[in-house]
Amino acid sequence: MTAGANRDSRPVSTTEFQTWMERLGPFERPPHVAVACSGGADSMALLLLAHDWATGSGGRVTALIVDHRLRDGSAAEARRAADWAAARGIDAYILTRDGGPLTGNLQAEARATRYRLLQGWCRANGVLHLALAHHQGDQAETLLQRLARGSGVDGLAAMAPIAETPAVRLLRPLLAAPRTRLTATLAARGQAHIEDPSNQDETYQRVRLRRALPYLTAEGMSAERLAATARRMGRARVALEEAATALLARSVAVYPEGYCRLDPTTLLAAPEEIGLRAFARALLAIGGRVYTPRLERLERLFAAVHEGTLGRGRTLGGCRILPRRDHLLVCREAATVEDVAAAKGEVVWDGRFRVSFEPGAGFEETGELRRLGRLGWAEIVAVRPELRDSAIPPVVRPSLPALWTLDGVHSVPHLTYIRDDVEEGYPRVTSIVFSPPRALAAACFTSL
Repeated sequence: MTAGANRDSRPVSTTEFQTWMERLGPFERPPHVAVACSGGADSMALLLLAHDWATGSGGRVTALIVDHRLRDGSAAEARRAADWAAARGIDAYILTRDGGPLTGNLQAEARATRYRLLQGWCRANGVLHLALAHHQGDQAETLLQRLARGSGVDGLAAMAPIAETPAVRLLRPLLAAPRTRLTATLAARGQAHIEDPSNQDETYQRVRLRRALPYLTAEGMSAERLAATARRMGRARVALEEAATALLARSVAVYPEGYCRLDPTTLLAAPEEIGLRAFARALLAIGGRVYTPRLERLERLFAAVHEGTLGRGRTLGGCRILPRRDHLLVCREAATVEDVAAAKGEVVWDGRFRVSFEPGAGFEETGELRRLGRLGWAEIVAVRPELRDSAIPPVVRPSLPALWTLDGVHSVPHLTYIRDDVEEGYPRVTSIVFSPPRALAAACFTSL
């Protein structure tokens, strides 16, 4: 064992795991929980423990195995994990990433793809809970990563035991468990597991921090103590989020076209940490992002609001922040809207709008949902000049979702525009809802 590592090697008992799960409830009866399972030691231990817990309540678990297709042998590893689950009487599904090689930040893109596939399966199959195998060591490493970035309270709270998303509740029941206990759990049950070679690749910061933990432990910064610090920061975050929610209720108006108006006077009268947090929530919702912008950039922008030095406006987090006479206008930065979706079924566009289509005949092959843009706006006002009188601010209009065909703009739902020469049988938008991944009043961070 590595010097300084956690030496607690007791298997996790069924009773102990039941207590951890009860803290994450309530659950429906009988419960059905999906478990993200890579076949590694952590996720295999979680799968077996969750299976015992669920079946003890008359419920069941389903193993979801993502094949990222990032290295040779990944398909065989996914199949092996599915076979191990089946041998235990657990249903398993392999979710395979489509598309070509990932570029840029490999870990970040793989993580985003993994969560998209996992949450999409849960949504399609009516499963309300997705259990993840992050443990005490992962929590400690996350705290160190956030500390290195200069994060504030939110970042140092690290991972939440419960996170609410539009599709599913993310559960992390193992955050108090050291990895030694998870490997001991597998050994006690005679269960093999897969070793991911990327866990030894020092290209990744998390691996380097993991290898530094024994030295930090010698200085009193053990994984257990770092995880405890994250838990305490989580309590502080809960209190701050509740205050920020109350402030947003007094200072913001959100519009279904995907923009908002902020009252800067109310925002700036609050304690700075609360005002900053509320401001960040507005940027997240309007920008359709999952993660808050870097704290330094957020602080600089908030300082410009306080000092009245926004000038003609600033950009951050996919948003434009524009000063108006009695409010701040926060809208999507149209130039960064690149999403294109086929006009059929139900789609999430730009990460912010949930759009449903009524099918038509043949049009789906050529119809696309994409931003209106300046050229699209010019096209539709040439036909309907009265659209210039729309209450939607001019700066917002280019970012609106529009249905395009080979002949140009077919329709713009938010402007109630449909081209006059559209033939019968073409599909139409039956509903469009502004539904960002991080809503202004989303469920608060949870600390146990």
